[in-house]
Amino acid sequence: MRTLDARLEHVGAGVVRIAAAVTEASSQQHGAGHAGLTFALADSAAGYAALSVLEDGFEVVTSEFRISLLAPARGLLVAEGRVIRPGRRLIAVAADVHGADGAHVATALGTMVPVSLPD
Repeated sequence: MRTLDARLEHVGAGVVRIAAAVTEASSQQHGAGHAGLTFALADSAAGYAALSVLEDGFEVVTSEFRISLLAPARGLLVAEGRVIRPGRRLIAVAADVHGADGAHVATALGTMVPVSLPD
């Protein structure tokens, strides 16, 4: 997230928002944000949302993540990740990414796996 200059905008139980601006370094040949930027923001927001419902001593890893790109990514992007269903072995998550112009840039669904951290 440092590479993308992303920042946490909101952290709540099961909901996290992360924002990052489309820059020359994160844009594609037409000037819109690269799909990799959009994916990284959505995946991270969903992952942190999953982490927010776990006990201390756990981390999460992405098991599966599917994204639909809906509109060009322009300006400041805000990804909101949320927990759909928490579980002991899998956590179902979703994320939406919106642009500063109000465009719904992407929607995503995925699963996160809780991982116990070593003592």
